[in-house]
Amino acid sequence: MPGRTEIGGNHTDHNQGRVLAASINLDAIAVAAPSGDMQVTLYSEGYQEPSLVGLEDLRVLEEEKGTTAALIRGIAARFKALGYRIEGFNACVTSDVLTGSGLSSSAAIEVLIGAIFSRLFNQNALPATQIAEIGQFAENVYFGKPCGLMDQTACAVGGIITIDFADPEAAEIRKVHFDFAAQDYRLLVVNTGGNHADLTPDYAAVPAEMKAVARELGQPHLRKVTLESFLPQIPALREKTGDRAVLRALHFLEENERVVSQVAALESGHFPEFLRLVSASGKSSFQWLQNIYTPKISGSKA
Repeated sequence: MPGRTEIGGNHTDHNQGRVLAASINLDAIAVAAPSGDMQVTLYSEGYQEPSLVGLEDLRVLEEEKGTTAALIRGIAARFKALGYRIEGFNACVTSDVLTGSGLSSSAAIEVLIGAIFSRLFNQNALPATQIAEIGQFAENVYFGKPCGLMDQTACAVGGIITIDFADPEAAEIRKVHFDFAAQDYRLLVVNTGGNHADLTPDYAAVPAEMKAVARELGQPHLRKVTLESFLPQIPALREKTGDRAVLRALHFLEENERVVSQVAALESGHFPEFLRLVSASGKSSFQWLQNIYTPKISGSKA
């Protein structure tokens, strides 16, 4: 399963917003076979010890959070809850999706594990979107990271897609047909040596602060809030939720609409306008969303 890159809609999916994403040519692959019992043994290249999960116990285990074993257990639990068959398997996995790089290495593994359960025990019957949802459930509940659904969906569906999460139970997914190579453009992935695998608290603060602003405006999430209703409330919101939460909400409200403009620019062939919007998204992420660096560097708490 491929990793993914986010083109537009930075931190919008967890507040039922819109995104523009694409799969990349770095992926996770596996060879797998039924084990004949209820034991999953998953070997990952580069790791000495396999992930071992007994499927007789599908509880959330606190000591397992943040591990591949937690993802396997969570995916199996969701399969079973949805009425699908689960059994044990043996698998060897290799991945060139850089860990902690922002390319959704965890989502690629989640979708891969879901595909194994689907293929080996359920006649490959699960659609890609359902496998994505199962992966998100496992990451949220068992792994312990409150991610949205963009990563798993982009990895599972593939290609360039735009997703509208206004109804999270029936997200609107649409392929975007555009040839970047025809514009003499390539996506360049640079290994900077950085790693955000240990930044879950920083990540979790983003949706939490956005939803705190939404609640003050009488809504469960920011998708229900308009820019026109938000702007007059900024002075009061600063007092109640803090400056960073207000800036992050402003990022969401503009970024969510920017995705629509990005898709329109690609589909109409206005590539310079698309590039301008990408630049605007990056500036907003830096100045308002403030997720370019972590406060932990200076020793402060996120």
